[in-house]
Amino acid sequence: MSIRPRQEWIRLHDAYTHEHLDRRRFIDRMVQVTGGTAAASTAIAMLENNYALAAIIAPDDARLVTRRVTFRGATGEISGYLAVPAEAAGPLPGIVVIHENRGLNPHIEDVARRAALEGFVVLAPDFLSPLGGTPKDEDQAREMIAQLDGDETVANAVAAVAWLAADDRTNGRIGVTGFCWGGSLTNRTAVAVPDLGAAVAWYGGQPSAEDAARIKAPLMLHYAGLDERINAGIPAFEAALEAAGVDYTIYMYEGVNHAFNNDTSPARYDKAAAGLAWQRSIDFFRTHLEG
Repeated sequence: MSIRPRQEWIRLHDAYTHEHLDRRRFIDRMVQVTGGTAAASTAIAMLENNYALAAIIAPDDARLVTRRVTFRGATGEISGYLAVPAEAAGPLPGIVVIHENRGLNPHIEDVARRAALEGFVVLAPDFLSPLGGTPKDEDQAREMIAQLDGDETVANAVAAVAWLAADDRTNGRIGVTGFCWGGSLTNRTAVAVPDLGAAVAWYGGQPSAEDAARIKAPLMLHYAGLDERINAGIPAFEAALEAAGVDYTIYMYEGVNHAFNNDTSPARYDKAAAGLAWQRSIDFFRTHLEG
């Protein structure tokens, strides 16, 4: 039986995955709002990621060369996933893809492959490397994300940009994109890397006005209309970008939820919004990184 997701379910899931609602209380509340244990189980399954849906681009797609890599970060060795077009004619622009608060999982690896097929050399770092790497358990991954030192994590992102820029398969022009937690880190990386080629943040938390004034890279910012938690920070961020003369574009996708690009989450994914935002992002990166 298919149960249509309700906003209250998503609100509770956001409180569980992004705030301080523990799993037992989350399940209890879901039982209350869905009307029973069986309905709650069905609803939770719709809210959680299904990585069986992740491989839009097969890991062994002959059009790509993919492999695990490591590079030196601020905290030591950082692992990552590299995707390169197999028939690249000369150096290509590079993109660093930053994962959500679930770590480097099959969905993000698939996003890296999708971007590589658009003509980019793509690195998806595992920012949980300092803690042993991304575990299979999502709850554990979220707990580990909360343990990371923010400044060290930004420094690791800066190292990822530098590593990719130095790779002779790239033209040295690097962009960064990230989702949710990774959207926030994308914004912070734009603050920390003055010569960054471009940045695209998907429903990410905003830096302070003081930090925003340091951004030199052109920005594209994707937000979900129903994402009240993240959207609350938009006015101050936009005012700071305006005051600093930053080249930025904001897109608001009405009627969709936080994480609308994640096609492994049936309750959140919105195909139309995701497709539009993706094409806008690719066009933006081509404009600022090619040549």
